[in-house]
Amino acid sequence: MSDPSIKPATRLFVEPELAAGATIELAADQAHFLGRVLRLQAGANLCLFNGRDGEWLAVIDDIGKRSASLRATEQRRAQPTGPAGPILIIPPIKKARADWLVEKATEMGVSAIHPVLTERTSVRDVNLDRWRKITIEAAEQCERLDLPSLQPLSRLFQALERLRDHNDVLWAAERLEAPPITAGLVADFSSLALLIGPEGGFAPAELDALAELPFVHAISLGPRILRAETAALAGLTLLQASAP
Repeated sequence: MSDPSIKPATRLFVEPELAAGATIELAADQAHFLGRVLRLQAGANLCLFNGRDGEWLAVIDDIGKRSASLRATEQRRAQPTGPAGPILIIPPIKKARADWLVEKATEMGVSAIHPVLTERTSVRDVNLDRWRKITIEAAEQCERLDLPSLQPLSRLFQALERLRDHNDVLWAAERLEAPPITAGLVADFSSLALLIGPEGGFAPAELDALAELPFVHAISLGPRILRAETAALAGLTLLQASAP
């Protein structure tokens, strides 16, 4: 078996199952990327992952302008079975900033992203197809072996209700007295969700409702008022650094 610490520079997410000897036919855009952008030829090695079967070394058997055939040869890393990463709950934000946040949240290991509508949410839609492409590119780059699940846009308290029985939610309460996120309010990091409010803050009725939910814990990210994407990345970074 080859040394797993020595990896080909190219990693590619694919949908088919991966196993020794499995043949993977690439879509036209992926074939174009390998052949025309990276200029890889038959016989070149790369790594494949599909979010289920770990990471596999593969060889290009045939490549053309709009097609490529790869063959999986050996598994380099098994699919992780440990605790999942935190869930990110955040209202939609403007497109360029949302794209950046989805990329960084994927790199930080979130298990899911829940876009939610609040009373003061100004952006009212999300492009999940675009987000999925961003998560794939980010996972390919950061050597992640899975993709975060992308949940459909829903109302804030509908999303929270779905998490009630399985997750503790850390709510970044920017204008309330609250302990720092590193205070260890929740011991089980595998069941955490991080809730970031809209740019204009939660409405008074929403603040009252959040305070009544026993599984939602107000936390502080520091003394300054942060943009939504900055708050999300800061919170995820601190959670990752504090994880056991």
